[in-house]
Amino acid sequence: MNRPTLRPAAVCLALGLALFVPSRPSAQSRGKTLDVSAASTRDVREWDAETAAMFRSGDLKVRQIRADTLIPGRMTRRADQYYKGLRVFGADVVLQLQRGAATEIFGRLYSGIDVDTVPAIDEDEARARIAVLAGVEPPAGSRPELVILPLDADRPNGAQQFRLVWRMRVASRGDIVQHFIDASTGAVVLQYSDRQSQSAVGSARGVLGDTKKISASESSGHFTARDLLRPPLIVTYDMKGDPNRTDDFLLGRIQLTDDDIASDDDNSWTDGSVDDAHIYAGYTYDYYFKRFGRHGLDNNNIRMRSLANPIRRIDLFTLFDRFPDFFLNAFYAGDGVMVYGVGLPPGVTVGSPIGPQTWDFTSGALDIVAHELTHGVTEFTSNLIYRNESGALNEAFSDVMACSVEFFYQPAGAAPLNADYLIGEDVVRPGGLRSISDPRSFGDPDHYSRRFPGTEDNGGVHTNSLIASHAFYLAIEGGTDRTSGLPVQGVGGGNREQIEKVFYRAFAQLLPSNATFALARSATIQAAHDLYGSGSDAERAVTQAWTAVGVN
Repeated sequence: MNRPTLRPAAVCLALGLALFVPSRPSAQSRGKTLDVSAASTRDVREWDAETAAMFRSGDLKVRQIRADTLIPGRMTRRADQYYKGLRVFGADVVLQLQRGAATEIFGRLYSGIDVDTVPAIDEDEARARIAVLAGVEPPAGSRPELVILPLDADRPNGAQQFRLVWRMRVASRGDIVQHFIDASTGAVVLQYSDRQSQSAVGSARGVLGDTKKISASESSGHFTARDLLRPPLIVTYDMKGDPNRTDDFLLGRIQLTDDDIASDDDNSWTDGSVDDAHIYAGYTYDYYFKRFGRHGLDNNNIRMRSLANPIRRIDLFTLFDRFPDFFLNAFYAGDGVMVYGVGLPPGVTVGSPIGPQTWDFTSGALDIVAHELTHGVTEFTSNLIYRNESGALNEAFSDVMACSVEFFYQPAGAAPLNADYLIGEDVVRPGGLRSISDPRSFGDPDHYSRRFPGTEDNGGVHTNSLIASHAFYLAIEGGTDRTSGLPVQGVGGGNREQIEKVFYRAFAQLLPSNATFALARSATIQAAHDLYGSGSDAERAVTQAWTAVGVN
């Protein structure tokens, strides 16, 4: 009997959910959006004085100070904007400091805020209302945050609207959602998905049958998937095909125990889903350390937890509707937790823009693992808001670093386990999920004029991401953008490290959380200038690439 062709209900590596529910404003005001891109001496001087005044008044508060791992002596200071003691959601600045003096400032701030900051709905009522919206009781101890929310409504005469809202991030079945409700009326103002998809040394066999070394821990002749050779705790759990236990953990109802950790009796590992998730997490950690001097996702060696086998393939036709992402997905769940879908049984295909495809265990693709872990890097750095242009940049950075990790470990080529500019091609066959070298071959935009303008997928975060990731590709390999026809002189594959460092520095150390494509252009050009000098090949390549994809 022929197997049916399935279309996934949601694929975080490729799809998402965004919902904006307009309601009549209650506690709101009109102001202006201020995009900050200061690199010249004059601009830096002016914005340094402006931000210094905001620090003194309490309108800016430092969130994080970290050393710049690429330029000795530099520090990165991130600060959030506040209004009458309340955080302005998505409003922050990043100051690059040299011996205490600002050298560059990037950010997005808001002026003219005039909102009543006394909520009519208190914290407990807000939590109860959000629990009803989420369909699940938030974990004990978690509380909503009262914030000022800049709205995405029409801006007549350039005016920006604001609303006093309660915000809470809640894990529910099949998703993690940011909820924003009006602090005066309790009406839903905004909801969007925040789930970002897609030592003993033994021998392991990967999903694709390849053999490699695995770092495990040993006790009394029993081996578990704990990597003790690297500074952070890297641990891989075998969920043994139990979707309810997996779901309960993601919802915060239970904690995983040592009994959930993947194990083997002879240190010759044969479960490819577990083996690749564990090994590739270590590879990705090593890449970030060796290339950028970064110590893990948070630069402080936070533990990295991978969940393999969250469901059984044989349950596809009975449980797919309840747990689609445990089959056709890989996603980052926050706080260093990754979940890897099991794919489809043999003979079952899923429709895609390039035709029917089979899905293997998603942890079998190094670029998918690196993609998801990079969402963790973003969480602890720029924390790019997962919707609209900032969400597309979030996805783009994960794809950029995914390809970079592949090229770091694998030879270039189109065969399985060879590096290329496709995403997920080793396990989603044929062709993978996206192409950053030729986005239009998958129906994705290669130019800003072709961007997806709708609300689906959080405002097209996976689709529009290809505009930025294609710029990365052009800056390395060169070529001509198909839409604009503009040529780019890349630095060449032998110098790809330059562009990797440029994009890492810009996305992890310069961009604010609500960044636009235009800010990403400015930040990457400035990063190239900082790292390789004015007029360098890297600066020229990055500038030409952004121009070719229509971001000016």
